[in-house]
Amino acid sequence: MTDSAKETPKPPAHAAKKRQKIPRRITKDRLRNIALYHLQRYATSAANLNNVLYRRVLKAAKHHETDMDEAKGWITDVIDGLVRSSAIDDTRYADGKTLTMLRRGQSPRKVRAYLASKGINQDSISAALSAAGEEIGDVDLKAAAAYAMRRRLGPFRIEDATQEKKQKELAILGRAGFRYETARKIIDAETEDDLF
Repeated sequence: MTDSAKETPKPPAHAAKKRQKIPRRITKDRLRNIALYHLQRYATSAANLNNVLYRRVLKAAKHHETDMDEAKGWITDVIDGLVRSSAIDDTRYADGKTLTMLRRGQSPRKVRAYLASKGINQDSISAALSAAGEEIGDVDLKAAAAYAMRRRLGPFRIEDATQEKKQKELAILGRAGFRYETARKIIDAETEDDLF
């Protein structure tokens, strides 16, 4: 046998396992840098940033000895500093996210649930929806119209609708979180001008 026959073949490049990257040790300065980098990339609320930083601490704690109580204190200090410097403003975040979601066709119920999941309190959510109402009018109808346009429902449908098709469209709007009256108005409209 030759030497080349004794060598074991190398596995293909795609079969090589990716080495797990070990996170660096967490310090207060590192947490501040992580928070600032996150804020450069994403708009966020204070509660959501708290969750992001806490997950990073947990990830690092698996590999390094970390005092979790001290790390929680650092997270609180970092977030308080960012709130004081206006880098994080839950009201501004709620207002911007509300308008964006409504213009994309998300129902006010879905907006309310999303903002609550990000740690925004109900008073701020209600204020954001009211401010959006002042800016764009009937938020439920405008959002439903945007959703219908995207999904080609109601006056935006391509072919004529049978009663069965209208019932299906009504169900689609209901599952998307829109009120029955709003969904009925969208489905019964012949043209876009009938909506507003």
